[in-house]
Amino acid sequence: MAKKQKSPLSRLLEFAGNYKILTFTGLLLSGIAQVCGMIPYICIWLVIKDLVATAPNFTEAQNISKYGWIAFTAATGGILIYFMALLCTHLAAFRTASNIRKQGIAHLMKTSLGFFDTNGSGLLRNRLDGAASETETLLAHNLADIVGTVTMFIAMLILMFMFDWRMGSSCLLAAVISIAMLFVMMGGKNAKLMMEYQSAQDYMAKAGTEYVRGIPVVKVFQQTVYSFKAFKDAIENYSKKAEQYTDGVCRFPQSVNLTVTEGAFIFLVPVVLLLAPSALASGNFSQFVTDFAFYAVFSAITSTALAKIMFASSGTMLANTALKRIETVMNAPILPQCKHPKEPDGNSIEFNNVTFTYEGTDHPALYNISFKVENGQTVALVGPSGGGKTTVASLIPRFWDVSEGEVKIGNVNVKEIAQNVLMEKISFVFQNTRLFKTSIFENVRAAKPSATKEEVMQALNEAQCQDIIEKLPHGIDTQIGSKGTYLSGGEQQRISLARAILKDAPIIVLDEATAFADPENEALIHKALKHLTKGKTVIMIAHRLSTVTGADRIIVLSEGRIIEDGTHESLKNAEGLYAKMWTDYNTAAEWKIGVSK
Repeated sequence: MAKKQKSPLSRLLEFAGNYKILTFTGLLLSGIAQVCGMIPYICIWLVIKDLVATAPNFTEAQNISKYGWIAFTAATGGILIYFMALLCTHLAAFRTASNIRKQGIAHLMKTSLGFFDTNGSGLLRNRLDGAASETETLLAHNLADIVGTVTMFIAMLILMFMFDWRMGSSCLLAAVISIAMLFVMMGGKNAKLMMEYQSAQDYMAKAGTEYVRGIPVVKVFQQTVYSFKAFKDAIENYSKKAEQYTDGVCRFPQSVNLTVTEGAFIFLVPVVLLLAPSALASGNFSQFVTDFAFYAVFSAITSTALAKIMFASSGTMLANTALKRIETVMNAPILPQCKHPKEPDGNSIEFNNVTFTYEGTDHPALYNISFKVENGQTVALVGPSGGGKTTVASLIPRFWDVSEGEVKIGNVNVKEIAQNVLMEKISFVFQNTRLFKTSIFENVRAAKPSATKEEVMQALNEAQCQDIIEKLPHGIDTQIGSKGTYLSGGEQQRISLARAILKDAPIIVLDEATAFADPENEALIHKALKHLTKGKTVIMIAHRLSTVTGADRIIVLSEGRIIEDGTHESLKNAEGLYAKMWTDYNTAAEWKIGVSK
């Protein structure tokens, strides 16, 4: 028998932990508060009843003052109880949102680093942090209002049929029409359209983040938003879905809904006109007037009740949408860990018949790659862009797992090495460095949290960072990214190298370490690299071929395959792809701006 699927709300409340009881307490109090809020209307009816019964001698109505105090007490009590309800739901909502963020981050820490290449930070933040904020609003406010609305509606149903079912039915006709319109807007195929609208919003957030990051390029080259086609398309798609839903789906049903709910009294009038003659003939006209007054009062709050029902419906849809966003993060594939990990014997790197295909693509990025890097050897990966160099490097630390074959470190499959051991054995220096918005000291010490200030300073010196430290107002304690303190690309790269030097891992992966450096910074980076790579096993990716001439081996990759393997001299003399690349590189390096005559 298939296991019953839990509702979105139940799954959301699982994040509340022990605070779930506060949510239920708050919902109970909210229902009681709504009942208290209806008592003043009943008291108004009782006052009208007494006045009609004693007319024209209104002074004989003895209970008006009592009804007034009951109404005041109920209204005040309802407000206080509702305040206590919101206090309970807020405490539970804050803990739920906090747990969603904590559990989401904890889960992301278990995923492969490659997952973040295909899921941008803007998208992940919108899904996790944004959805957590939405659930906070839902659980703190909307859910209490939903329960209060249901309680109010049930109480109204009872009261509507308590005195005259015909008048009660006429008042509820507006509710029937309103609920039908709500189903038209939010049910059936339109629910799918709402999901498409939410997806468009997610994609726009992702594209927007990438656009903001590219603003410097936009300003330098005097481009416009239309230069970022992905962002432009995302905005247009979101606009199309929003217009399609609001204009194409909601315009007519919402117009009908607002008309009938705001004019609910109009349904009561013809019924009263039909019943009035018989009431006069039977001699119960005073009771008839009293009942009419009761339904007239309650028809006035029908619109409020129906508006809350609509609010409740959107809140439920919001819960489902928020949960789906959260679950896209919680369902991110976890990097599998070996139950009985092995210790690598040495620092060699070996690829055995490795084929790798990125998720969502049809063609492998790497085809049957095999090579071995011995302990202490430096191997350079070169080739045209898109040839698979970075993919090869990313498989070593398990940013991704191979589709076929195996990658070994120290003669042990990387899948059989504990993740913390694997990370301790490898240092990375990428072309796109990322520094935290904290001090230089903390940025470097991130590689080795137990490091002393002296060790950090030594790493900075070996990374040729003395000039950077000297110009900063507070030396290594200067906060990066605050009060106008920013570093150039080359300076950031040297700080990143200091991290790697401090970590002192036996295997180094260099991915275009000098890509964004000016000549002065490049010279300093090369000095730092000598300290970093001394006695280490090194995999280096480079487009500047002058940086790899001293490598022990050069592997040439093109279209995911190894097409050449050898030393600089042997490859240059082979007159293959590497020789052509070397010639092109030297031609570009010697190019100068000509002087027109």
